[in-house]
Order: sequence, then C-alpha cells, then structure tokens
Amino acid sequence: MVGTRQWRKLLEFVGLFSLCCFLAISCGDRSATNPNADPSRIAIGTTAKIRTIDPADAYENASGMLLYNLGDRLYTYETGTTTLKPQLATALPTISNNGVTYTIPLRQGVLYHDGTPFNAQTMEFSLNRFMQNGGSPSSLLSNIVASIEATDEYELTLTLKQPFAAFTDLLTFPGLAAVSPQAYEIGDGKFKPDSFVGTGPYKLASYGTDSIKLERFDDYWGEKPANPGIDIQRFSSPANVYNSFRKGAVDLTYGSLDLNQIASLEKQAASQGWGVISSRSNGIYVLTLNMKDEALQKPEVRQAIAAIVNRPLLQERVFQGQIEPLYSLIPATLDKYYQPIFEQKYGDGNIDRARSALAEAGYSATNPLTLELWYRSNLKTNADAALTIKAYTERELENLVKIQLQSVEAATAYNNLDKGIYPMFILDWTPDFLDPDNYIQPFLDCTKGSPESGCEEGETKLWGSFYYSDRVNQLIDQQRQEQNPEQRQQIFREIQEILGQDVPFIPLWQGKEYIFAQPGIEGVLIEPTQRVPFWTIRK
Repeated sequence: MVGTRQWRKLLEFVGLFSLCCFLAISCGDRSATNPNADPSRIAIGTTAKIRTIDPADAYENASGMLLYNLGDRLYTYETGTTTLKPQLATALPTISNNGVTYTIPLRQGVLYHDGTPFNAQTMEFSLNRFMQNGGSPSSLLSNIVASIEATDEYELTLTLKQPFAAFTDLLTFPGLAAVSPQAYEIGDGKFKPDSFVGTGPYKLASYGTDSIKLERFDDYWGEKPANPGIDIQRFSSPANVYNSFRKGAVDLTYGSLDLNQIASLEKQAASQGWGVISSRSNGIYVLTLNMKDEALQKPEVRQAIAAIVNRPLLQERVFQGQIEPLYSLIPATLDKYYQPIFEQKYGDGNIDRARSALAEAGYSATNPLTLELWYRSNLKTNADAALTIKAYTERELENLVKIQLQSVEAATAYNNLDKGIYPMFILDWTPDFLDPDNYIQPFLDCTKGSPESGCEEGETKLWGSFYYSDRVNQLIDQQRQEQNPEQRQQIFREIQEILGQDVPFIPLWQGKEYIFAQPGIEGVLIEPTQRVPFWTIRK
C-alpha cells in the first residue's frame, strides 16, 4: 500500500455520514418534466460529483458504484455473501505451489458494448492498462503483480511479485473491469473520464456534468437487468432528495442522508409503507494513538483510554443508533476473522480498569493526565463524538484526566499525520476489497523502524501512530503467503490479540447504510461490499 493512495482513499471516504455517495432513485416527477420518459426506467439522483468513470483512474465511491454496474471483473461475490465466484472467469484460479502464479480460465461468448469479442488478450490489455496508465488506484495492482500474459485464447496467467493470499478478492475491485481495446489505449495519463466500454449488464448511453444514462445491454452474456435502463441525475443537496422522497417524487434513497433525516424516515416508514433496508458499512472509525507522545508511550495510558471509551454511549447519544460498536480493526462484516478483542479485554466505560491503569502509569489527582484529542472540523459527527468522549471521560475520571479538543480540516490533517503532531485523532478507513488483510496491513505494517525508534517508514507512520512490532510485521507477511483459510484465521487472531495488548489504535464504530424505498419498488439490496446492484431493481 502506498501512503498517498491511502490518504487519497480516506479523503474520498470522508466519513460514512458526510456527503460521499448519496443516491436517490426518482420517478414521481419525471412524467411532468419529460412526458416521453419510460416509466419502467429507474432514475437515480446523487449529490456526489463524479470525477471520472475511467476504471484505470476512478477511486471514488460514486464512480465505483457505476463501474460495478457497467462492467464485469474476473471475480465477484455470491449475492448477499462474501463468498467469491467467477464472473468473467469460469472457475477460481489455479495457484502454483509457491503462491505466485495464478492461472485463470475465461468465459467464452462474451461481447464488449462495442461488439468486440472478449478473450484473454483483451483482459490482459485491461489489467495492464490499469497498472501502466498511472491512475489513482494503479498501485493496487502494480505493487503486487509482476506480469500478465494471455497464455491461451481463453486463459490468463498472472505472476505476482510475492505471494498474496487475498489476491483473488483484490480482483473484485470495480476498476479491474474488462474494457475494449478498441475504445482505450495504454499510456501514462491516457484516460477517458466520460466514457466506458466494457462487458457489463448496462452500457453507457450518455455522460454529462449533471446527468448520466445507462441502457440495458441486450447482448449481455449473463442475466439481463430487470429494468430497461438507469437515469442518474446530480442533486444540489441531500435535503432536496430527502424532501422529494417524502413527497413521493423519488422511488428510493440510498447513502449519506444525515442522522436526523434517516431517523425521520425510519420513524415514518411503517405508516407510509416505505421499505427500509439497512446493512453494516465496511467503513470503520478508529482512534489513532501517537506512540511518540510522552504520555502515550506508556502502554498503561493507552490501555486506560481503551477502557474508558464507551461505544454504546456514542451509538445512542451521537448517532441515534445508526452505527454499531467496533472492537477490532477487522469489522464484524468479516465474521470468520473478527475477534472483538477490545470488548473482551476492556469493555466499554470500564472506569475501574482505567483508574488502575492510570495509577500504574503514575497519574493521580495531583498529577493528572492531559491529552489532546483531534478531529476533522468538516465532519460534524466526529466533533460530536469527540465532545462526548471528552465529557464522559472527565466526568467519570474527574481530576484524573483532562482532554483538550482540537480540530483541523481533513486535507490538512492527512498532510500532517506522519509528522507526529497529533496525540490522538479520530479517523476512518474504507477498504479497497473485502479481506482482513485490507484492514490490518494498511494500519499495522511498518517497513522500517524498531521498537525503540518506532516506525520510520510504513503505514503506521502515515496514520500518525508510529507503532512498530517485529511480530506483527512477521504475521502480516505470513498471512499474505498462507493459502489455508483456517491457518489465516489463526494468524489474524494473534494479530488482533497483539493489537488489544499494545493498543496503537482503538476501534470505535462501524457505520451502517440505509435504503428507503417507496411501495412498489422491488429487488433492492445492499451487498456486503456496500455495492447496490442496479440490475435487480424493478417497479
């Protein structure tokens, strides 16, 4: 993982409750504005500005949603699960004994939207273009893959630089879609931000600043969409779509409505006959602890903070129940790997444990602990969470702990975290693909450092934690090479136990996503990846 990529990813996520990927499906007013509109089409509104839909450069949530519906990848997931299944492949890859060679059989009879036949050479072109054009997500593949070769007309062979057990999951990333060589070219910076020619169930009919139209691809190799097409229009604010939904002018809303809007729609859902679909988000929020800070160098201080954090209090008072407490860096979505280690070791609001740990560290009423807690000023929920943590801690540990709140704009924070100027910071992360590696390696890996000096180069420095552990680095490498799922689970269990003991980060909460649908809208679902398949939606 590359630092600039990581912080760009955080910038694009900017919190589950900000304005990153707000969608609304509209139909009620279309007959008035366009009497020729097909009433069976699905109209979607978004508040997000879509920078590009070129799969080699798109790294935002909204563009990822479009690419998920416009294109196909080698692999995807069984509906409603995290179980891998072939998409443009016909079987899971055959992996060499040394774990670096992946041989993938490909589907025959597939056409691109421009009529070009799909085969191994076109897939080789697509993946090489993703790596070589230098787009925002290119390092996802270029850091791992040594070569890509079409070894037969319908066989692709990928050679990795080193074993990576999560590689097949990585191949589900939306930007790794097959694209037509007749429509694209390979070359640094040669992007086409406003066009897409792939193999998916929809083809791009038009692309504008404020509107995008998708048409059902009649020659699609798989199951055809349940609707004839999608109309996407950008709204100026979430409030506009919220009000439109309440008036019946839109069919469906999805994404980052604010807390009060979500609570209001939930309250009215039963009486109005609205459908409510909710799902855990893959995004997590953590408290980063700077281990170069004089006080936070002491493990007892970090453990005391872990004990005093009261997640159910945040869930109720700040988020109106619209989050779930999180007790590990690996979220509960990945239940085979999730170990709620912080719940087991510290609980929530464990005053006695916090007092005891602080006493061990030498703090008392005459020598209180003073710490700064930072948050991003452009995220109201982060401010409210920080204020609640401060108020609860100072009330329960009166005269023992003083917390000073500080805020800074998100972009400034990301540029300064690795300088070590923030003692504690509330931050978030959303994964590129669904594997525990993508929650552990981006937080805990350090390529250069020592227990004495901390992390000098690596992911933990980029987060402002500076945590270094030889054992954790070894375990991260081991799990990347281990193909046996049960053995990987054991490795991740040990990593989480070390995390709970050393406390370089404190898991806080995992978000939730909501869809609200008018009566008569069917086939709406949120996948565990947080993608919404447009092709299942029907009226």
